[in-house]
Amino acid sequence: MTPVPLFAVECGVPTFTLIEPATGEQFTRVPEESANDVDVAVRAAHRAFKSGPWRALNTRDRGRALMRLSNLIRENADGLAKLEARNVGKPIREARDEVELAANCFEYYAGTTNKIGGDTIPGAAPGVLMTFREPVGVCGIIVPWNFPIAITSWKVAPALAMGNTVVLKPAEQTPMTALRLASLALDAGIPEGVFTVITGKGSVIGEALVKHPLVRKVAFTGSTEVGANVMRLAADDIKRVSLELGGKSALLVFDDCDFDRAITSAVSSSLGNAGQDCCARSRILVHESIHDRFAKALVDAFGKVKVGDPLDDATEMGPLVTAAHRGRVQSYIDKGKSEGATLACGGDAPNVRGSYLEPAVFLDATSDMTIVREEIFGPVVAVMRFRDEGEAIAMANDSMYGLSGSIFTRDIGRAMRVARAVETGNLSINSGSSVHLEAPFGGVKRSGLGRELGLAALDYYSEWKTVYIDVSA
Repeated sequence: MTPVPLFAVECGVPTFTLIEPATGEQFTRVPEESANDVDVAVRAAHRAFKSGPWRALNTRDRGRALMRLSNLIRENADGLAKLEARNVGKPIREARDEVELAANCFEYYAGTTNKIGGDTIPGAAPGVLMTFREPVGVCGIIVPWNFPIAITSWKVAPALAMGNTVVLKPAEQTPMTALRLASLALDAGIPEGVFTVITGKGSVIGEALVKHPLVRKVAFTGSTEVGANVMRLAADDIKRVSLELGGKSALLVFDDCDFDRAITSAVSSSLGNAGQDCCARSRILVHESIHDRFAKALVDAFGKVKVGDPLDDATEMGPLVTAAHRGRVQSYIDKGKSEGATLACGGDAPNVRGSYLEPAVFLDATSDMTIVREEIFGPVVAVMRFRDEGEAIAMANDSMYGLSGSIFTRDIGRAMRVARAVETGNLSINSGSSVHLEAPFGGVKRSGLGRELGLAALDYYSEWKTVYIDVSA
């Protein structure tokens, strides 16, 4: 693979090295910015919000700017996808889909700028009661390393559509597409200071961003533990906060399912992005009458997944994001074995360069095991059996998380009963999908609060203002 040139930085600016997951070698270097750099960026964003042209721009022209950015993403899709695949380690096919999702996201919110407004309300007082939608101001946005360009677009697009300004902190390991996206935003005519990217350590940059007094809204995607700390830090200034956090999603397979479809979905929904997905169906609950057949078919399917070079179109699963993260996932595999689960396949690190790991299936797991209760964030699933509908629901809900999940059955009545009973923010029936651009996405319980995507996302980047005009004589 052709080396990526070092990211251009000013002489004397500290930098840190990014490692390419597929090779374990240096990919590039990026600026290691400081809390002072965050202050400079936030103050510039605040000035751009208060007196710059973006907020004052009429809604049609703001939408056109976002549409230009969407078009530029498509024009640069091949380069962005390769950058994402190399930086994260995900298969190029997945990276292409996520770049297209980013383009679609900016296109979608470009269309909302002149359609979302307030209301006139019939009130008891003699006068006119009306509401307006106002931008909140500077939005501090923190995104994770698993879906960098996709999750960046989910947050930045609605924030900009409402007239806010944004300071974005990408994950330390995977900042490259965020930096490129900010450059494309300038090319699209979005003014300087409206969308800024700050790179560096989360413990420094993220904390400074959340605590900055001029940041009025924080949008965070990441682990539940860090999300709880974000809430604590944001509380001092009563900042608005939305959190998309961890998950331990269940896939419920009933005895009347389309068997082959359920197996295919179990593989794709648990091994997408090498299982580094908060929505990964890592708990697979199967009716006892088909459990053994299903487990055998799943193990066979996992063994056929092509693990390899992210830039190879035939690759179905790439490496994990870092060698350190692979070690963390392997520690869970060791824990599963020590607690009595049966490792039916996978779990080994191939003797090749890069942070690869063979996808693993555990059988004979129980609900009290660590591999069932904690988010592993890797290509590891636990298969368990249930007796009836009620037990399936109870097992699915026996988790501190509630982000996503799937139900496979041909009985539409059962599908709807179970869907309404499972405690989760997103659920698919006879499908492994979790994200739909047009619909709200987010979790319940320790999987977070607030919603991304759809028109609902605009509520988290705007304030309601009520105005009353007294018309009494």
